Amino acid sequence: MKSVGIICEYNPFHNGHLYHLNKVKELFKDHTIILVMSGNFTERGETSILDKWDKTDIALTYGVDLVVELPFVFASQSADIFAHGAIQILKELNVEYLVFGSETNDIKKLTEMASIQVNNKTFDKIVTNYLDEGINYPTALSKAIFDLTHKKVSKPNDILGVTYIKEIIKQNANIKPICIKRNDNYNCTELSDFLSSATSIRHAIQNNVDVKNEVPDRTYHFLDKKLYFIDDYFPIIKYNILNNFNDLKKFQTVDEGIDARIRKYIVNSHSLKELILKIKTKRYTYNKLNRMFTHIMCNFTKEEANLFSDITYIRILGFNPTGRLYLNNIKKEVNIPIITNFSSIKDKMLDIEFRTTCVYASILEETEKTKLIESEYKNSPIIK
Repeated sequence: MKSVGIICEYNPFHNGHLYHLNKVKELFKDHTIILVMSGNFTERGETSILDKWDKTDIALTYGVDLVVELPFVFASQSADIFAHGAIQILKELNVEYLVFGSETNDIKKLTEMASIQVNNKTFDKIVTNYLDEGINYPTALSKAIFDLTHKKVSKPNDILGVTYIKEIIKQNANIKPICIKRNDNYNCTELSDFLSSATSIRHAIQNNVDVKNEVPDRTYHFLDKKLYFIDDYFPIIKYNILNNFNDLKKFQTVDEGIDARIRKYIVNSHSLKELILKIKTKRYTYNKLNRMFTHIMCNFTKEEANLFSDITYIRILGFNPTGRLYLNNIKKEVNIPIITNFSSIKDKMLDIEFRTTCVYASILEETEKTKLIESEYKNSPIIK
């Protein structure tokens, strides 16, 4: 069976995602569509406003055939680690194509930039030199690429696309990258006509603005419930910082002296936004700081992170008959366990998934909290 992959967060699934998905179906009419999706936490260091099960339901409703979870230990980290895990899953599942959104929509240019990062021995040195100047990593990356190619890549989806292609090359994966023109402003906080970014939609929801015109009906249905925003977890973050006051460096992504700034400002900070504004320097992007506080909140340490260089299982969150048939056809060729039940294997990465779900559920009322935590080990894949 032929297959095409999408890597996503769907936070939340909006009209731009639906446009992208419909273009994939148009371009690959006879292919199984496989989605590698971050669960309850995202690469930007935020909580997913809808839980993994709701997002899976939405994806299957609009034509995805198979939904696979990208584990927290990859989903909550920087683009390089995020992409490494996602591409490994697609490679294991014998996916032939990867389709992603791109501002430039120039796959040749993006591939050239990815190849330089892998094959040019001076690239890493140039990036390190820029980092030593106090520049944040994404900017250092863009400057190094420009130094070697005299071409610029600065838009977030282009940078992520380059990272995907780089991982395809590094893993020697038989996956062909395809890009589709991105039609919204990824980081814009203002709603636009019909195609608004996930950032602007989350911002609107937090400010009690109706987003019915910005999202498909099935997404809108799930927005009528308790949603998960990283700001709501500040009491947990603050408690964990104070509880580990002199040992913050043990947490993943707490680096380069930032722990001292956290200790300086945490007591008199009353929200995550306030704390980030106090400790931020030009070296740290907002996303990097959000990821850091997510790791502190979830007790995710450097020691744990170092245990996982590769994906150790493939967890199925949902499928339709086409997705089920695809799994049956390729499962004997997959080198790591494919699981549909939480208790089917013993795995440290899976243990962390359960722990982070418990943290994610902590802001709910007791009945809903129990229900979501139990879903982690009771739920079977959603079938559409």
